Amino acid sequence: MACSPKPPWGKLFIAGIIPGILGIVFYLVAVQISVFRNPAAGPAGRRFSLSEKLQALRGVWSVLLLFFLVIGGLYGALDFWPLHLTFSPTEAAGMGAMGAFLIALFRGSLSVSETMTVLKETAATTAQLFSVLIGAWIFSNFVNYAGLPEGLKEMIVSADLSPWLVMTVIILIYVALGCVFESLSMLLLTVPIFFPIVIGLGYDPVWFGIVVVVVTEISLITPPVGLNVFILKSVVGDISVGTIFKGVTPFWMMDIVRLLILVLFPWLVLFLPSQM
Repeated sequence: MACSPKPPWGKLFIAGIIPGILGIVFYLVAVQISVFRNPAAGPAGRRFSLSEKLQALRGVWSVLLLFFLVIGGLYGALDFWPLHLTFSPTEAAGMGAMGAFLIALFRGSLSVSETMTVLKETAATTAQLFSVLIGAWIFSNFVNYAGLPEGLKEMIVSADLSPWLVMTVIILIYVALGCVFESLSMLLLTVPIFFPIVIGLGYDPVWFGIVVVVVTEISLITPPVGLNVFILKSVVGDISVGTIFKGVTPFWMMDIVRLLILVLFPWLVLFLPSQM
């Protein structure tokens, strides 16, 4: 049986593949530069034999199986007899969570007390997320009813501002908001305002989605107040904030280079979605 057409939400997911590969390449460059400047920052590890590498792969088969189940169902690759598995991103998340839970049970790594702890933490996290989502939904509706997106769009048109200038201002706003907001809250509060403006300027919504994700992640690690840096500080404890900022600097600089490339060459983002 032929596979059904790819679901529309898959375009945004597949659009992130090339930017993701670029991110890997630039992060490797950042590591190379850091090690070149200070060899002690990345000492060479011992080499593993082929048999040791193959033996290590035995422990990840379940993770690979879960990955192919979630991604295959998301893109419709498992829509054939007798499976017929195709699901939305939300359903894919549920499948991934259930699959990970079953794998943990199969490996015997979850006791009853640990399961109850996980369930309590999940309930607390879910409640927090729904509080953010409900608040963002109310704010989004208020913004739309107040006519803020249309008002901003008309102001930009009347001021005859360049689309590139508008995008630059939006990117700078995200960088500034990253100092005080975590990524989910920032996206939920700003996308309803900026999305109509960007579409009105003629930009592709898929391209804008990828650019927003990239610039949001940059904003969370850039000084002087990168939120993720302080979260990392709370975890490691004995390392100063200044040392962490110094360590992440090559990476956010590479991310800025990647962002400039994605902004200047939108086809890098839109090529794969156009082939779907």
